[in-house]
Amino acid sequence: MKRLLYQLKSIRRDKLCLLTFLLPIAAGLAINLLSGVNLNSMGETSFGILEDQISDETVVWLQASGSVTKYKTEQALREAVNEPSTQMIGVLKAGDGIRTLLSGDELELNKAIADTLPRLYERRAEETGHRVTLLPVSNKNDGLISLLIVITLVTAMFMGCTFNAMNIISEKEDGIDLVNQILPMTAGTYLIQKMLLGFLGGTLSTVLTALVCMRITPAQMFPLFLIILLSAYIAALAGLYIGRFSEGLMVGILYIKVVMILFLAPPIFFLLMVPEGSALFSLSYLLPSSAAFYGLMDLIGGSANIPVKEIAVLAVHGAAWLLLYLPLSGHRKKQRQAR
Repeated sequence: MKRLLYQLKSIRRDKLCLLTFLLPIAAGLAINLLSGVNLNSMGETSFGILEDQISDETVVWLQASGSVTKYKTEQALREAVNEPSTQMIGVLKAGDGIRTLLSGDELELNKAIADTLPRLYERRAEETGHRVTLLPVSNKNDGLISLLIVITLVTAMFMGCTFNAMNIISEKEDGIDLVNQILPMTAGTYLIQKMLLGFLGGTLSTVLTALVCMRITPAQMFPLFLIILLSAYIAALAGLYIGRFSEGLMVGILYIKVVMILFLAPPIFFLLMVPEGSALFSLSYLLPSSAAFYGLMDLIGGSANIPVKEIAVLAVHGAAWLLLYLPLSGHRKKQRQAR
């Protein structure tokens, strides 16, 4: 118990561990605020018109393709179009048609829209003969927001890896590891002591982050908690590997960054770029974070099915990583006995 209290006190000196614990919670609060913003409107085409020049019929026609802002003078309209922070397309009356006004620094997409808009306006009568159905797009917990939530949760799970690795490395540099090698302590006791605080910290950080930025049904709480427990356990175990093979602080930080990139980047790539069900997608389960990613995405998406496959993959990874680490602990124990 004293050793656990000592490790707990060391958290206050380790700013990296504190940031790893607190930043996901802060990011969860930010995402919770962001979920109230309509991200679809951020990519919406913006038109600027003169309020006494463009007819109401034309305004309605433009509003079907984007937002419309009215200006009292042409000078005010030109200033709005030339504003670098906007991508506004100016629309002016030209005889029976319209002409567009650009600043010259627009995106290629907006330039193409401005070039074709007058011709589309001339042929607008043909559009009335076609039935158009607008499909509503849900904003909350969709697309980018869901991905941001999952990335934040996986980052929170990684807290245990950072703490355990930095704790072992600091003990090596302070000479405490040499004392541990002569203490009458079994490999199992050492493993529990070194994993416990990192595992509990990663679990607590992830649970708090999930409570802040996720909205799930009661039926989803148990599978979510199970995914969090298994993922935090694997991350805490990964910290033991990093601490075991790191000879110094800088090497340990490098290993932590590399492992964190492997935890985050490949699952995002497979999720966005590789078709689900393909052989390459199945290979992504070789990384435990991929199973956590896919399971969390299903839960956030409102799936009523329990992600049994993802939970099973995480359990297999946890058992395999533990069985692989035990021989390293046995080798360490033999070295201690030989001394």
